[in-house]
Amino acid sequence: MKKSIWLWGIVLAVLLVACSDGENESEQTQPEEESTEEETTDDEQQNDDNEQNQDEEEQEPEEPAFTYPLTGEEADEQLDRRAFAVMINNHPKARPQTGLTEADIVYEFLAEGYITRLVALYHSEIPERVGPVRSARSYYIDTANAHDAIYVYHGAAQFIENDIQAGWIDNLNGAFHDNDGVLFERSSDRRAPHNSYVFLDNAHNVAQDKGIDVEQSHDELNFRSVNNDEPIEGETAESAKIVYSSNREVSYKYSAEHDGYLRYNDGEQTMEKGSGDPVVLQNVLIYETGHQVIDDVGRREIDIQSGGQGYALQGGKLKEIQWEAVNDVMTPMVDGEPLSLIPGQTWVNVVPESPGLIEAVTYE
Repeated sequence: MKKSIWLWGIVLAVLLVACSDGENESEQTQPEEESTEEETTDDEQQNDDNEQNQDEEEQEPEEPAFTYPLTGEEADEQLDRRAFAVMINNHPKARPQTGLTEADIVYEFLAEGYITRLVALYHSEIPERVGPVRSARSYYIDTANAHDAIYVYHGAAQFIENDIQAGWIDNLNGAFHDNDGVLFERSSDRRAPHNSYVFLDNAHNVAQDKGIDVEQSHDELNFRSVNNDEPIEGETAESAKIVYSSNREVSYKYSAEHDGYLRYNDGEQTMEKGSGDPVVLQNVLIYETGHQVIDDVGRREIDIQSGGQGYALQGGKLKEIQWEAVNDVMTPMVDGEPLSLIPGQTWVNVVPESPGLIEAVTYE
């Protein structure tokens, strides 16, 4: 009897050890199974993240709903206001000017002698004050008309004034508002004719009171997409210089920091009077065309219709182009198609056929 009890005790002990070993094996293998499940989950999450990143990379950026027609930059809404074309003095005594950093496009032509004068187009931004404002010339008027802009100037030769008042162009003449404090003022820090400024933020109201149409849907120029980051084609040109005479020149220097060209006139950087902000240009266009002196004063006629040769400076590169009058606008062309402009400010220099681009313009 005692022997049977003893044998049963041994059997129970063996069974208890076996059960204990089985539980230990179960406890040891379970974490390994859980670990395998966690690794599978992490791999799946990583794959999902990779697929999401790939989808984001493949998805193209959305184009803006609205862009400004004369700069190609993104706008908050569709503007129906009419652009202004302001005659701006570029005599050394008129520098630095006010409002050039906010212009969409600036055209620079020779006036009398070898001093240039500017007509600046304002649409995307309407600065409070612009100037000094100067007198009219026919080719500036035609340029303003080509852009359907209201022409802002201060005085003109009588034969030009007669044509303006006969309906040549919608206009605001500072000679009729001289120092009225509403549309024009004379600054005290400069002498006439270098001290006339227009309050451009009042100009739409004044024009409307005169019966001038102030609403206009302007055609958009040929700009690249704001999301287009394709490289600019052309020959490397970090700087360019236009020589009008032995003591009159304009130069441009590309600045990676400003992502555009800085402008210099007779060695002096073109900056905003007061703030000192530099003019920064995404497009510099240089056109060659016919010039003719028409009177003893030295006034000129300049051909802005016949087309000709030119250069385009963009992104530190220079490209040889042609220009054509497309809907009367001097338009840069490459192989018969409009050149794609970079969104931003554009400056147009027009130089005489003699001496011409090859002799007047150097770059490096």
